[in-house]
Amino acid sequence: MAGQSNVAPIIIKRKKVIKGGGHHGGAWKVAYADFVTAMMAFFMLMWLLNATTEKQRKGIADYFNPTIPINRVSGGGTGAFGGDSIFSEETVAKAGTGASAQNPAEQDKAMGSTGTDDSKETAAKQDVANMAEAVSKALMARGGESATMERLLRHVITRVSDEGLVIELFDLEDASLFKGDTAEPNEGTRQIAQLLSKVLVISTNQIAIEAHVRSYPITLIDDPTWSLSADRAQAFRGLLQGYGMQTTRIDRVTGHSNRTPAAADPTLIRNNRIEVILLRTDR
Repeated sequence: MAGQSNVAPIIIKRKKVIKGGGHHGGAWKVAYADFVTAMMAFFMLMWLLNATTEKQRKGIADYFNPTIPINRVSGGGTGAFGGDSIFSEETVAKAGTGASAQNPAEQDKAMGSTGTDDSKETAAKQDVANMAEAVSKALMARGGESATMERLLRHVITRVSDEGLVIELFDLEDASLFKGDTAEPNEGTRQIAQLLSKVLVISTNQIAIEAHVRSYPITLIDDPTWSLSADRAQAFRGLLQGYGMQTTRIDRVTGHSNRTPAAADPTLIRNNRIEVILLRTDR
């Protein structure tokens, strides 16, 4: 028994092995990095939307557009299509204003890219406006010379039409331009014609003379309005030429009968009128 007490005891260590434990690998780090990257991109997108203008955002969007846009100013080709193709109108992606040859933008219109030159039209309208101002000033200056002339200018108004400057002479309730239903001018009409012959020398535009008359309150078998309007237009032409108007400046003399009344009631004497038109030079 004493010998057995000297034997070293046997100690058995048992280790507990846990299968599948530990930190489970590094896959979670990759997922976290993707999440952070996505959040950074999201916040950058929010910042760009807040810090840029609409035009800048359009430029950024065009930069990332995977298609090849067609610029509004064609960059190639000198043929019939100017670098575009027959399918340019059907192309979805377009840069800039999205304009094309058939649908020009406002910028193209301002540059005259539509083929229509508006500068001549604008210049012609400006010439008519300047002429109207000059004639109006001349008439007012003449009207201030005497009470008689001022009274006669009650018959006269000026306006601008598509044809040019219209100087309109019309009947008043207490004073008419012609004697009754005839083409014989009154003395006041002669004085107005003399005044116009002096005023109209400030321009060299061609002149049209047109006469209008009122409708009769009853229907007549023989309508005299056509011949009466034509005779009055010819009579006023004779007055202007008699007071020094050059014959070559008269472009046309027309009688319009009662077809274009100036008043709502075609029978009013206000419709009896003579129109002297300074025609535009571009027509």
